[in-house]
Amino acid sequence: MSEKLRLGIIGCGGIANGKHLPSLAKVEQAEIVAFCDLVVERAEKAAQEYGVEEAKVYTDYKELLQDGSIDVIHVCTPNASHAEISIAALESGKHVMCEKPMAKTSAEAQKMVEAAKRTGKKLTIGYQNRFREDSRYLHTVCEKGDLGDIYFAKAHAIRRRAVPTWGVFLDEEQQGGGPLIDIGTHALDLTLWMLNNYKPKVVLGTTYHKLGQKENAANAWGPWDPKKFTVEDSAFGFITMENGASIVLESSWALNSLDVREAQCTLAGTEGGADMKDGLRINGENEGKLYTTQVELGAGGVAFYDGKAESDADLEARLWIESIINDTEPVVKPEEALVVTQILEAIYESSRTGEAVYF
Repeated sequence: MSEKLRLGIIGCGGIANGKHLPSLAKVEQAEIVAFCDLVVERAEKAAQEYGVEEAKVYTDYKELLQDGSIDVIHVCTPNASHAEISIAALESGKHVMCEKPMAKTSAEAQKMVEAAKRTGKKLTIGYQNRFREDSRYLHTVCEKGDLGDIYFAKAHAIRRRAVPTWGVFLDEEQQGGGPLIDIGTHALDLTLWMLNNYKPKVVLGTTYHKLGQKENAANAWGPWDPKKFTVEDSAFGFITMENGASIVLESSWALNSLDVREAQCTLAGTEGGADMKDGLRINGENEGKLYTTQVELGAGGVAFYDGKAESDADLEARLWIESIINDTEPVVKPEEALVVTQILEAIYESSRTGEAVYF
């Protein structure tokens, strides 16, 4: 294929400018030809910075989707519109990368999977933490069976005080939740991917709205408005898989804790364990002695492409475009992202009802 894939971006806000556009601009086999945002100035600015010379600007995504020359759509809008836009894009004959989380509800996420199957178009979700060097190395270790049968894991997404006060992050209606659906989703995706286990059996969860009610609170991005803070500030889940494995999921934007880590997992198997707390550490026993190995990352090898270091976002964009060109499966399969959404929804439901949710 000599011609470049033609891309359209729907939603030209923070995540588009912070991740998608800079990374796609480095992919030689792609060009960005259409930009859509409810605020036309945002779309125009993105088009000037990242678009081809004749790039088009829209405020209505449905108009953009009528352009039959566009091959791929990136959906970078608030969570509430992920499903609607992704399904419409798939049905208009385009491949879709949708930002995480997949959708507000598991029913919407299920419809996205069905739309991809029905149309034969590729669908992936923006879980870029899978593309980090430590994540890829640990995934290889797990695939080889070095940790044995992994029967306990923790998914970490804890901030001490870093509540996002911009955009619609605090809006229950637009987002469908707070830190659980925002950063807990990354930690859970990473953990399930390591276990290669997508069969949950029962979920128990609790959510808290404790610190979000504080006035003039200390926060990395300035104090939040308690009246607008309509989502949880912390959420915790206990997940039992069909094979008996247990996962503890912890997520918070604001917790009075010094054990702060985000998009990380801890794994414990029959042959060894691993964690990402201070770099990547593998532990186990050998010849009757316990050992801990600190993995040296960044020393060349897989993180380098054409002699240049590649960020996780750049690698995500390149491998996604290559999966379309080569007609291979994307790294993040929609069926996997669906299970993440189902578990997150079960944690919210369990917290609301006080009951465990059975699958």
